[in-house]
Amino acid sequence: MSRGDKTSYTDKQKRQAEHIEASEREKGRSEEDAARIAWATVNKHDGGGKQSGSGRKQD
Repeated sequence: MSRGDKTSYTDKQKRQAEHIEASEREKGRSEEDAARIAWATVNKHDGGGKQSGSGRKQD
């Protein structure tokens, strides 16, 4: 998976990022900054990507 590839994210995570990005755009952020902030926020909350498989950290 290359950098910036969002295929490993769940539909819910993608929807969350879209809503955060829209909110940031309303605050006057550039499209690039809004997208960066949105995905950073999703990663912060969920740890990034799908969370399944053996050896995954249990919170």
